[in-house]
Amino acid sequence: MPILVDEQTRTFHLKAKDTSYILQIVNGYPVHVYWGQSLREDSNLSNLSVYTHTNLDRYAQEYPQYGSGDFRSPAYQVQLPDGSRITELVYQNYRVYAGKPELKGLPSVYVESDEEAQTLELILSDVYSGLRVLLRYTVFAGFNAITRSAVLINGGRDAIRLLRALSTSVDMEKSDYELLYLAGAWTRETQVERRPLGPGSFKLESRRGMSSHQLNPFLALVSPGADEDQGEVYGFSLVYSGNFTADAEVDSMGSVRVSMGINPFEFAWHLEPGSAFQTPEAVMVYSADGLGAMSRTYHKLYRTRLCRGVHRDLERPILVNNWEATYFDFTADKLEAIAKSGAELGIELFVLDDGWFGKRNDDTTSLGDWVEDRSKLPDGLDELAKRIHCQGLQFGLWVEPEMVSPDSDLYRTHPDWCLHVEGRRRTLARTQLVLDLSRLEVRDYLFDALSRIFSSVPVAYIKWDMNRGLSEIGSAAAPPERQMETAHRYVLGLYELLERLTSAYPHILFESCASGGGRFDPGMLYYMPQTWTSDNTDAVERLKIQYGTSLVYPISTIGAHVSAVPNHQVGRMTPLTTRGDVAMSGNFGYELDLTKFTEEEKELVTAQVTRYKRFRPLVQQGEFYRLKSPFAGNETAWMFVSEDQTEALVCFFRVLAEPNRPQRLLRLKGLNAGYDYVLEESGEAYGGDRLMHRGLTLPPLQGDFTSRIFYLKAYINQ
Repeated sequence: MPILVDEQTRTFHLKAKDTSYILQIVNGYPVHVYWGQSLREDSNLSNLSVYTHTNLDRYAQEYPQYGSGDFRSPAYQVQLPDGSRITELVYQNYRVYAGKPELKGLPSVYVESDEEAQTLELILSDVYSGLRVLLRYTVFAGFNAITRSAVLINGGRDAIRLLRALSTSVDMEKSDYELLYLAGAWTRETQVERRPLGPGSFKLESRRGMSSHQLNPFLALVSPGADEDQGEVYGFSLVYSGNFTADAEVDSMGSVRVSMGINPFEFAWHLEPGSAFQTPEAVMVYSADGLGAMSRTYHKLYRTRLCRGVHRDLERPILVNNWEATYFDFTADKLEAIAKSGAELGIELFVLDDGWFGKRNDDTTSLGDWVEDRSKLPDGLDELAKRIHCQGLQFGLWVEPEMVSPDSDLYRTHPDWCLHVEGRRRTLARTQLVLDLSRLEVRDYLFDALSRIFSSVPVAYIKWDMNRGLSEIGSAAAPPERQMETAHRYVLGLYELLERLTSAYPHILFESCASGGGRFDPGMLYYMPQTWTSDNTDAVERLKIQYGTSLVYPISTIGAHVSAVPNHQVGRMTPLTTRGDVAMSGNFGYELDLTKFTEEEKELVTAQVTRYKRFRPLVQQGEFYRLKSPFAGNETAWMFVSEDQTEALVCFFRVLAEPNRPQRLLRLKGLNAGYDYVLEESGEAYGGDRLMHRGLTLPPLQGDFTSRIFYLKAYINQ
């Protein structure tokens, strides 16, 4: 893990687990030299970077500037008091220290001991303006990962204006890569897209105030022909929940610059003398062994060193959510009946969704009024929770604190508390407005209102929803020169509120939601260790959604439920068995009326719940391997392997039946070639080498939308 510094050549060699990242100071500029498989510590690195010219447009700068000869996308841009935008950061010094610092006000990957990581800090300065920048790089002993962020400090005498402040910029010397990213829409999140790079710039971004359903804050450069198991992959993931940009720009010389950070669109930051601006963190992962190895690095890093709290390593409960069972129309008796049915089936948590507060009989009213509706719940939430507990289930609750309804007591009292621009129309979406979380008094109100519930009701779980993007992004509390800070200050305010709540109520399991996957990003996982992946619960659509999400995010963060058929989003009829098998590849639950099950369905669901409880540690903590892609054909398969390789759970799905289909073999991954594995379903034993190189024989399946799950247990001959 050491960070090696050659003072003579001013070369910095950052060594993560099996990865080297090298940069060098050339003519005062930090330039990128190498990123890839680990190089020996005694390798001669003096001639890796050769710059015989002074044309900055050819330099592979680590934090490129605007206006002094580099015509590609800059990493930062500053407006000075005289209106000019020209700065030139020059290397001054460096620091190397053990461990990893926290990012002030922002989520980030962390370490539990200083031995886990080392950090390099490059100090750059612009003599003319007094601007200083600290470039931070952290390398990890146990991961092929490097984190990057920047701190911009105004060391001058006058205020300056940041127009652009990205987290990372990496220049690769060639561009014969393909670009892989996750795109989609509401109910169609994280669809895997892949395309070759070419001259020009390819941009991924969100301007919605959140990371968005449309594009996830992730991209990867992959070598041509790279797949799950072979080829080079360079992954970039941003730990941020607001407007972001991720660019891949190929220049005329065939190199590519990848940059990532806060979207500069509609962003500016007024930086007073002596003050600093911290960028979010970018997590960069290198894999020499394809996409699967990249994903498993992100999975373990994010599961164990991004997610926090007592629930990080605990098994997540099997839940039933009443939303698709009742929507807004429920009584305490109806909710208790669902909980009672759930208890009989072995379910562990009942979640009361939207409609329990204010006068909330539809989605036009009461957001912001976080007091139970006594006309629906005459004895209150506390009494309902006790009734749920008497059935043997924990009690959970849905909230949407970031929003306010115009028809609410809160809005009538504080109409200026929403994001708005005076004199302009206030755009409604889902008949609601967005509260201005950049304001402390708004956050204090929400903390107090939610605390009254969390302190008086035995709540074990909170589903935190957010059902619209940000519009009219202005704050009544901000002066004119700070209005373009509002979108970022909103995110900072959200993080501050979540830090207060999760610290005050560590026993509560928080799940993030934004109409499904509209804010499924690493930033939210720092506060809430799981996310509702999509409002689309159709088993067939979920194959693609969960497969795509798994490229970056751990299975323990993926919420997946069984819902009723015909499916409420697409109208498809799928077997209960298949719906359960898909949902068991995540945090398992049900979102339907359990009281309407037939006896046959009750038996099947009881078996599903029992099976998931048995394999829950393997699913939530095991290594995940993708075997067959739903984007490539009619079949999908993936598997979970225990860390010691003694257990494996294999999941296979076929969408449509095929006539006269030959028998197929499914090649497995991640097993120990020297172990023998017993297939529980048949009692037959197979060598790990055979299962990986020849495959597991798939049984014939009848009908559309079918699935099978196989369990393998190793026995080791001593």
